[in-house]
Amino acid sequence: MPAFDPWKSYRRIATQTAPPGQLVLMLFDGALLSLDRALLGFTYTDVGERNSAIHNNIQRAVAIIRELNCALDLEAGGKLAETLRDLYNYFERRLMESNRKKSRQGIDEIMPLLKELRDAWFQMLNGVAPAASAAAWSPNHLVTA
Repeated sequence: MPAFDPWKSYRRIATQTAPPGQLVLMLFDGALLSLDRALLGFTYTDVGERNSAIHNNIQRAVAIIRELNCALDLEAGGKLAETLRDLYNYFERRLMESNRKKSRQGIDEIMPLLKELRDAWFQMLNGVAPAASAAAWSPNHLVTA
């Protein structure tokens, strides 16, 4: 019988009882945590451990981004939902490229953008006016290669 993990139990209950807006925030946080852990993997000297940490954590982040993408309601969300869909697809492509090449370039590019989205979502949930940087940010500044 596996040992009881109170943190795992807490996370399970938190995700089952959180309102939908909070779940989205938790997804953003999970993706960012996974990308932080992938970056940490680049510091490992053992090649197997390094590649495993990078791969597994990028895969987790991509799975979360896919979940965010699938949750979009294109009919109700209109142009914003379409823009987010394009942005999430771009995030996924860049992260998969970083994983394939074992390069941190895509992660370094995506993390600040993901943080901006997370912070904007947090501000919206808490009724806070967006910060100047989040309000001025636009996905149109991305260079899609």
